[in-house]
Amino acid sequence: MTLRLGTRRSTLAWTQAGQVADALRANGHEVELVEVRTRGDQDQQTPLREFGGVGVFVSALREALLSGSIDLAVHSMKDLPTAPMPGVALAATPPRADARDVLVARDGLTLGELPAGSRIGTGSPRRQAQIRALGLGLELVDLRGNIDSRLARVADGDVDAVMLAAAGLRRIGRAEVITEAFDPIQVLPAPGQGALALEVRADDGAAFAACAALDDPDTRVCVTAERALLAVLEAGCSAPVGALAEVVEGFDGPELSLRAFVGPLDGSADLRRSIVGPVDQAADLGARLAHLLLADGAAEWL
Repeated sequence: MTLRLGTRRSTLAWTQAGQVADALRANGHEVELVEVRTRGDQDQQTPLREFGGVGVFVSALREALLSGSIDLAVHSMKDLPTAPMPGVALAATPPRADARDVLVARDGLTLGELPAGSRIGTGSPRRQAQIRALGLGLELVDLRGNIDSRLARVADGDVDAVMLAAAGLRRIGRAEVITEAFDPIQVLPAPGQGALALEVRADDGAAFAACAALDDPDTRVCVTAERALLAVLEAGCSAPVGALAEVVEGFDGPELSLRAFVGPLDGSADLRRSIVGPVDQAADLGARLAHLLLADGAAEWL
């Protein structure tokens, strides 16, 4: 049986899907890549928050999956809505790539080296809120498009720098353009950033088993905690929310450490909280940290 793997048409999506396909082939499966156009791909101008954000890159792939035109779909985990989709199952979360945000700036500059008034391109409210909260006097410019089009804006001088996900640049072999990688203490990534999600039809046992072999337990518990936090906050992928979970070594063995950020788009506040607990209580930890953030005023910015 040939597994038909659905993916978006962008270079990054196609590369990610190709890497998953290669891993499945290495396990003895036949795989065919199938291109699926999404609304988010067709409209590269409208800010994501203006047409919902949540699921904008996912819905068309899920529809293709449920219609039977593909057997599995590969998503960037940060694009995946937190609410379950009837008939669709999350079969695997492969090992996570670099979860950090990075800067690509003119003349090889870092954020601290850019002069006040410099224009930073990003369409992410989360990134905008955290950079404004640093108080560096930088101008944040709404920016969408694929990786190459964003990098071109820097090369053409339209903006002084852009913010991107490290994982995307590394996956397409463009890590050399990075001028600074942000420590999560400074800029927390989006929940699920750097991780992939492999979805199949819930009743397709063969496809589920093929994908499940690629699952990474540490990645799964980390994104489970981050997405549980997002679900309780009732915030989508376009909300000013950052979160990062990591499996760390505690006194009695592995523990799960989860940090989160919520703040207003204007950068006038910077609410950060963290929690540590058992690895097998990932969803509970995410929910508990979300309630702590809400108790401390996060709802005002969501």
